[in-house]
Amino acid sequence: MAESSDEQAAMQHYLVCGTEDCQKNGQFYCNACHQPLCEQCRNEHQKSPSAKNHEIVLYRHRKHQLPVEICQDHPKRNVDMFCRECKTPLCSKCSTMKEHRGHEFDDLEDIYAEKYTLWQGEFSKIQKYFLPTSNDLKTDIEEDVTQIKKIMESIRASMKVEAECLKNLVDEVTSENIQHTHTMEKSLLEMLKSQETTYDDYIAYLWKMSDNFQEYFSITNQKLLFQSKTLKIQPVPETTKPVPPVCIAGQFNRDDVTKLLSRVNVPNTKPEKRKIQPMEAVTTHMKPTDKQLEQSTDKSGVKQTLSLSSSVTKVRELSVPGVDNAHHVSVDTSGRFWVSNSSGNLVQTDLQGNPLQKIQTSSTYRGYHTATQDRDLIYTDRDKIYRISPDQQITEFIKIGDCKPFSVHSSRINGDILVGMLGKVTRYNQAGKEIQNIQSNIKGEKLYSYPCYITENINRDICTSDWGENAVVVVNNSGQHRFFYTGQGSSFKPFGICTDVLGHILVCDDVSKSVHLLDQDGGFLSIILSIQQGIHSPRGLCVDDENNLYVGQYGTNTVTVHKYLQ
Repeated sequence: MAESSDEQAAMQHYLVCGTEDCQKNGQFYCNACHQPLCEQCRNEHQKSPSAKNHEIVLYRHRKHQLPVEICQDHPKRNVDMFCRECKTPLCSKCSTMKEHRGHEFDDLEDIYAEKYTLWQGEFSKIQKYFLPTSNDLKTDIEEDVTQIKKIMESIRASMKVEAECLKNLVDEVTSENIQHTHTMEKSLLEMLKSQETTYDDYIAYLWKMSDNFQEYFSITNQKLLFQSKTLKIQPVPETTKPVPPVCIAGQFNRDDVTKLLSRVNVPNTKPEKRKIQPMEAVTTHMKPTDKQLEQSTDKSGVKQTLSLSSSVTKVRELSVPGVDNAHHVSVDTSGRFWVSNSSGNLVQTDLQGNPLQKIQTSSTYRGYHTATQDRDLIYTDRDKIYRISPDQQITEFIKIGDCKPFSVHSSRINGDILVGMLGKVTRYNQAGKEIQNIQSNIKGEKLYSYPCYITENINRDICTSDWGENAVVVVNNSGQHRFFYTGQGSSFKPFGICTDVLGHILVCDDVSKSVHLLDQDGGFLSIILSIQQGIHSPRGLCVDDENNLYVGQYGTNTVTVHKYLQ
């Protein structure tokens, strides 16, 4: 079936060489002529006598052309000069006026390019150092909050235990004191009981004596009365009154109790400043930039370069048994990769096409698995995220909840897990804790509908293919919206997405049946794969550590591997 004119146009390299009738990839740029050049035209351009002094650079390092501004005093001329003395931009005719006579002028385009590069550098610092560093410090504070809460809870628990111990001691001493009162009471009562017995005996004695006296009073023979001894009454026994115990009140107050118990105090120690890594230390450990890659040197001193090839070469083609459509591809670091289809089949194979593992999931979404730097595989199934170790141990990693995940990506920078869900993107740390939720821009406008494929760029941008928005949606590491990419034709349907070591964004388009190549700012560079290269319905994309591009397609279990960098 013949392709429509729109589809044919969409499959062309839109960033083409600026030379007339040349349709090759314009990966270079002449700063003097302000036009892209292919490799062949660049060589010819440099040989031209009229262009021998022109500066030609890689397209992504181009000098940005001065925006056109019409001179207010001379409407037929553009503002292209800068007066040093007056500190004002003007056109070439303005420079001949008497008020500027004898003044020195600069090329406004050079100033613009210099300022653009300067501000671009400052913007890069924000993205690569200031924002990540601030987020790290914020995370550090959050960890301190958790730690302080744990410490204070431990102190409170210790105080309660100590107070309970003191209460127990008070109860114990009180119980002993009360028991002592019982003992004292018993002793005193026994003494009083003894005294009571003494008087009982004495009273009995008195009654006996009384009876004797009565007997003598009744004797008729008075002689007997006179002859009897005189009865003498024994004295009343003496006893002592008991000395009642006295309760001596305890001598204590609130301060005494406070001294007995522990209390919280802040040590008289100067707070330690949070460590902020110097910018130089951070940028040294970042992934290499384009310029660093191009200027890297091997041990022999030979300059190594890495850039786009003038053509794309297919180096391998593999059939993956167990899947009918290669909707998504994840390559791990061991020369093995995973392929899935829309029926939940997830198959691992080696580079020779030999199947190694197969997992049946219930996921019908697209980009639902990702390989980590540790060679683990992370994949979604219903409302959960699982991790498979190299020894095939499967563990539940994250439970999402009500919102089912569409896509997942493991960061090659810090190991964070990025998950695309209905209307949002959520970031989890390696422990599975949610640390970021992105839904809208600074105006409150929604960013996502169905982020079905997700990846991360070398500058930590989060890039998603969103079916509902029909766009590639890119936000920075802080979740601030950077740009939308909506294709090159009248319609665009993005599928698989990935990034490479140069910061390029690669994305499948189901409308043009091709793979688009973008720079990290969303600028369209070229279509690197299309029907001409045997690509009919690209779905899954992934780049391995050797810069090979893996492409899975709809309607086939074939995965092709391509070289596009040199």
